Amino acid sequence: ICFLLFAVLYIVSYFIITRYKRKADEQEDEDAIVNRISLFLSTFTLAVSAGAVLLLPFSIISNEILLSFPQNYYIQWLNGSLIHGLWNLASLFSNLCLFVLMPFAFFFLESEGFAGLKKGIRARILETLVMLILLALLILGIVWVASALIDNDAASMESLYDLWEFYLPYLYSCISLMGCLLLLLCTPVGLSRMFTVMGQLLVKPTILEDLDEQMYIITLEEEAIQRKLNGVSSTVEYQTVELERELEKVKSKKTNLERRKKASAWERNLVYPAVMILLLTETSISVLLVALNILYLLVDETAMPKGSGGPGIGNASLSTFGFVGAALEIILIFYLMVSSVVGFYSLRFFENFTPRKDDTTMTKIIGNCVSILVLSSALPVMSRTLGITRFDLLGDFGRFNWLGNFYIVLSYNLLFAIMTTLCLVRKFTSAVREELLKALGLDKLHLSNNPRDSETKPSANGHQKTL
Repeated sequence: ICFLLFAVLYIVSYFIITRYKRKADEQEDEDAIVNRISLFLSTFTLAVSAGAVLLLPFSIISNEILLSFPQNYYIQWLNGSLIHGLWNLASLFSNLCLFVLMPFAFFFLESEGFAGLKKGIRARILETLVMLILLALLILGIVWVASALIDNDAASMESLYDLWEFYLPYLYSCISLMGCLLLLLCTPVGLSRMFTVMGQLLVKPTILEDLDEQMYIITLEEEAIQRKLNGVSSTVEYQTVELERELEKVKSKKTNLERRKKASAWERNLVYPAVMILLLTETSISVLLVALNILYLLVDETAMPKGSGGPGIGNASLSTFGFVGAALEIILIFYLMVSSVVGFYSLRFFENFTPRKDDTTMTKIIGNCVSILVLSSALPVMSRTLGITRFDLLGDFGRFNWLGNFYIVLSYNLLFAIMTTLCLVRKFTSAVREELLKALGLDKLHLSNNPRDSETKPSANGHQKTL
């Protein structure tokens, strides 16, 4: 069963990566073999990331199914042993991909072989292994020093000699904490950004708008720019580039107007408001659950993520509202994951990581796979820490030391609730702020974050002047 599930995830991940991977020549040279090996390793990592995301919803729905049909013959394969095994495998493969496969793929892709050795695959593998050993020594040294600074006692230092039982779980705990901090930064931004993304994908209602008049104006603009482009001399390169850029923008606006014009009344007036209300409801429920979890943390010690052990798979419902509550938890978990990915690519620091169809280098694919693996591995921990679900983490996912620290968990919940609220308030009041700035005459100071604030205009000597 584990093999079949992973095989499906691997095939889906392969099609996703090949959709974005830059198309290279089909010749069978050394670089092509290296790219292919890196592609397989990246696909494996993306499949593990998908498994880590689906693991918590699968466990929650499995628990409810076992409660509803305890003696059913056709679900005898769905038991606690399978769930525990999946959690342990997901933890093991996450460690393997994060600390071995992805560093190997990156160094193997960048390697050329040591000087003096015969060039080839063996020389590149040798250089990659040497780099991995040096990287492992560096990371182990950093963790050793961090442990000595934080918890400097004899028992702690002796436990570091136990590489498998303590060192790697401790290192993975640090990575998970970093992933949860990254989710704390990405998810509130993504929750507010989701409204913009869905607004771009759906057709907005036409209230007090004349689409025919807008189409007529945009067609005149397109024809005017096209005439200018035909009349500009090819020697004036900067004018040609600017006009082509304007023409692309006008064509994009024209395409959007044509799509809005062809859309049915149901799609315009029903789907868009329903989706916006659904997003607002899910976000509000998430913030409400986090607020309730903060109250539970203050009055009940068992609300801690590293509290008492759970009742076991198939023994008791994880939600107060039974199957309906479990379904709501699953929807919120997927919503948080999608929002965190949207927020991750919306951050300025990670904008260059955004993959493009048929034009993403293998190095950038490796970086994306590592980022998604860190986010997906931290998602079950974040869901349990925020109180979205009461499912006690199984395997190495529940062995993180920082989950038992009351102040870290409480601060995490408070920061998430405050940042999400601020992002939503800023999102829904941006139009009002812009109108107030215009009314006060402060719009010329460009205090808003509108991308149109910085406009570039060509000067007479060909240089760009930024206002």
